[in-house]
Amino acid sequence: MAKLLWQPSEERIKGTNMYRFMNLINEKHGKNFAEYKDLYQWSVENITDFWADFWDFAGIKASAPYNKVIDDVNKMPGAKWFSGTRLNFAENLLRYRDDQTALIFKGEEQAIRKITYAELYDEVARVAKAMKDMGVKTGDRVVGFMPNMPEAIIVMLAATSMGATWSSCSPDFGVKGVLDRFGQIKPKVLFTANGYFFKGKGLDSLARISNILKEISSVEKVVVVPYTEQTPDISEVPNGVLYNDFKSSESGLEIEFEQLPFDHPLYIMYSSGTTGLPKCMVQSAGGILVHHLKELILHTDLKREDTIFYFTTCGWMMWNWLTTSLGVGATLSLFDGNPFHPEPGALWKMTQDEKITVFGTSAGYLAALQNAGVKPGKEYDLSSLRAVLSTGSPLSMEGFDFVYQEIKEDLQLASIAGGTDLNGCFALGNPMGAVYAGELQCRGLAMKVEAFDDNGCPIVNEQGELVCSAPFPSMPIYFWDDPNGEKYHAAYFDVYPNIWRHGDYIEVNDRGGVTIYGRSDATLNPGGVRIGTAEIYRQVEQVEEIEDSLVIGQPWENDVRVILFVKMAEGQELTEEVMNAIRKTIRVNASPRHVPAKILPVPDIPYTLNMKKVELAVKKIVEGKPVLNKDALKNPEVLDYYGSIKELQED
Repeated sequence: MAKLLWQPSEERIKGTNMYRFMNLINEKHGKNFAEYKDLYQWSVENITDFWADFWDFAGIKASAPYNKVIDDVNKMPGAKWFSGTRLNFAENLLRYRDDQTALIFKGEEQAIRKITYAELYDEVARVAKAMKDMGVKTGDRVVGFMPNMPEAIIVMLAATSMGATWSSCSPDFGVKGVLDRFGQIKPKVLFTANGYFFKGKGLDSLARISNILKEISSVEKVVVVPYTEQTPDISEVPNGVLYNDFKSSESGLEIEFEQLPFDHPLYIMYSSGTTGLPKCMVQSAGGILVHHLKELILHTDLKREDTIFYFTTCGWMMWNWLTTSLGVGATLSLFDGNPFHPEPGALWKMTQDEKITVFGTSAGYLAALQNAGVKPGKEYDLSSLRAVLSTGSPLSMEGFDFVYQEIKEDLQLASIAGGTDLNGCFALGNPMGAVYAGELQCRGLAMKVEAFDDNGCPIVNEQGELVCSAPFPSMPIYFWDDPNGEKYHAAYFDVYPNIWRHGDYIEVNDRGGVTIYGRSDATLNPGGVRIGTAEIYRQVEQVEEIEDSLVIGQPWENDVRVILFVKMAEGQELTEEVMNAIRKTIRVNASPRHVPAKILPVPDIPYTLNMKKVELAVKKIVEGKPVLNKDALKNPEVLDYYGSIKELQED
């Protein structure tokens, strides 16, 4: 039985949006639901009713009503949602125009900037007018190569207010990484800052922009936001103009929100691109709006009085997810830079000072905090904090314990998991429910998520493939440059017809809790027994001499052997004693099957730019196969080391 870590009080449960929504369903449909599990089951059995009721509950702004929620609840992909309605994504995010703070921005060692909802509306209006005056129209692509700063959100809202499609990369992407993404979608306008800060250093973006523009002829204007300098030299930037010179000088403008169909293209998101050119996933305005609001209002319990923070860049879907919090009228806290600069507790000082209530981050950041000996709850006043969200990779048991021991005892820890593909979650938080160590609290409402065995049958309390067997609104409407839908179909539907196979390895338990075991395409099969890589990481994280690790299965003598690569903590060496400690920890807490055949020290662990471990790239290098797109990696140079390890050719 998993360890119970937290239980909300009755008073807290009754104050949640989820409780209010459950009572609405009870009244409207003659039900008597008292727990999330029953509400969830109803939602997946009554998908049409759920989304119709949530549409009203969230107060979606639309200029024309829908005539049908979904045309065919058994069709995937290709189901049509909310046909007939006309709406605008940006209008729903800019419904408030008052003096409440909309955005708080903290850059490394920079003074805090704050923007009210009224100021945000005015700024978006001025940028939208400038874009319209230069000829941007519905369907054009507008892109950002931006730090996580207010201007990125302002420009996205201005673009989407007129029906343009937005796409963004963070400024730490290399030239090829940007070209692999923006080069495919042919943007009309590119917004950038002149540079960004990292570990106290100002880094230039304009030289890369100049090189990028040599390869993308579609860009008619480059708008530069001064950030690391007040008056940057943009003379080398073709068609360059400074942000303040670009936006309209008029004030008091009204935004003309283009009224568009539910499935109008809103965002273009990208796959990690480690196996070739990134796939360009086109997502709909209505689909993203209702899906994000469901997750924010119900699963995160976000309200107007909240201040929500997510440690993210503009190249990760969590930026898009965070931005939709404007639709709730909450205050968004933005941070750009290194989270350990100028001190390891930088983000917790911000939490204390800005009274953040919902703190979102990655499992990797929490592990780094733990390894660095940071104790946020003892060092900062976190009385405002009520929830911590964690994603990016499975959060270890020790990570769960760390949050409750060293951050705060009384808070909801919501480990959440989904993907860029759906710009949201399959499994996430339930503010009415308990938190158990190592578990995601629940599957998302109206997300028919199951674990499938090898025969394609649903299983409970056993590990299997994560599938979603009913359509959901935020599915990509199509992939860019995929006229027959072949890339789209191959990505999710080739294994189980009409069922979304996500590529994760999970277990759903009797309570409805979910455990994630890692990517199913990186699953290990020693002796024919399937093992999720996360099961090994959970154990290795307990060994204090290890800073980070990566595990692969290497084909060997007609079987698979488990290879564990470890990055040692500072001042530590991989001695026989440490290796024995690793083996013992894995054997005792997992199983003898999980114990690696080889444990090898490496200088670093390769990650994508979105901070996900790249097991498959290492596996390919070890097997002598090419890795096609190293530019998708944060530290591609380290792969050469893995390819040169002689011990991998030995018994």
